[in-house]
Amino acid sequence: MKRDIVSEEDVKLLVDTFYKYVTVNPVIGHIFTNIVKVDWDHHLPKMYAFWSTLLLGSMTYHGNPMQIHSKLNTITPLGQKEFDEWVRLFTLTVDELFEGPAATEAKVRARAIAQVMMAKFGSA
Repeated sequence: MKRDIVSEEDVKLLVDTFYKYVTVNPVIGHIFTNIVKVDWDHHLPKMYAFWSTLLLGSMTYHGNPMQIHSKLNTITPLGQKEFDEWVRLFTLTVDELFEGPAATEAKVRARAIAQVMMAKFGSA
């Protein structure tokens, strides 16, 4: 039986594993590696804080993901295909590593985030 997401270490495992899949993904990987050229040392701690805030209530994230993704959308259009792939990879990662209420909440939150962003930016 898998455990639920209950600690900062769990969040870190989720985020690290997810981005390992993202960077090699043929649909969205190029956005992170070639277009944005993500500085992982800077990005990953923000993602730990973001998901820790959502799933553990840590309140450590202070940022504006909509503003960041709006700017990204002007560089490379973000459409249904990209959002669907992001959700698919995130769900796959959660299901691979965890099960329980927080794991379910993580998947619900990811779908909701993608839906909001798709409504705001998606056109392709």
